[in-house]
Amino acid sequence: MFSISEAQFGNKDVSESLLQLVVFQLSGEEFGVEIMKVQEIIRIPEITQIPQSPDFVEGVINLRGKVIVVVNLDKRFNFTSKEVDDHSRIVVIEIGNSVLGMIVDSVNEVLRIPKSSVDPAPELTTSNVSRDYIKGVGKIDERLLILLDLAKVMTLEELEKISDLT
Repeated sequence: MFSISEAQFGNKDVSESLLQLVVFQLSGEEFGVEIMKVQEIIRIPEITQIPQSPDFVEGVINLRGKVIVVVNLDKRFNFTSKEVDDHSRIVVIEIGNSVLGMIVDSVNEVLRIPKSSVDPAPELTTSNVSRDYIKGVGKIDERLLILLDLAKVMTLEELEKISDLT
């Protein structure tokens, strides 16, 4: 499972505004999304494929009676897809009025970091993810954490198409 940890930042004021993030691995890189956008994290159940859906849509799952579209982030970001294994998870998120699942390689932890330790997305990113999808980069000691802007990972048009699938 994953643990909740507080990043250590020397003499930072404890009352400083913190971001609480769900941290996950995808194609060897660490990503974070705001915990308030995450509904839950689940093991990968059987996924029912949907004919004529975009290539990054794996299909749908039944989550306690609710049909949820599952997106493969590796395919969305044009990464080389890795096989689903025991560490793979679906992060169920809410974007606007849509709920969808994102397949990730593993979920590492829930982390609190000071907002001041987040820099805007650099012009040239070291990640293979388009700068358009990146809200910022969090610096935690020697680690760099790519913060995804979930509102931009899926366009409104794509969300409408996906919601039509369910």
